[in-house]
Amino acid sequence: MNSPNPPDAARGDSAVICSAKGCRAAAVWVLAWNNPKLHTPDRRKTWLACEEHREHLSQFLGVRGFLKDVVTLEEWEASAAGH
Repeated sequence: MNSPNPPDAARGDSAVICSAKGCRAAAVWVLAWNNPKLHTPDRRKTWLACEEHREHLSQFLGVRGFLKDVVTLEEWEASAAGH
């Protein structure tokens, strides 16, 4: 599997879409991850996922030991707004 598309903010898009390669569906999940070889323990990178790709992207990150959390986009935005 190739790396997923970067999150929308990195591409300058205003729509929030799934990070899976080639997917244009609306994202409803945030997969927070961290590569311990590259990132400090508290750093969280994110991939966005639609319902169809949530499990696949979670497994991709999980097998590598990178996956830290999976929450709905709504929960993630509410958490970010609280900081």
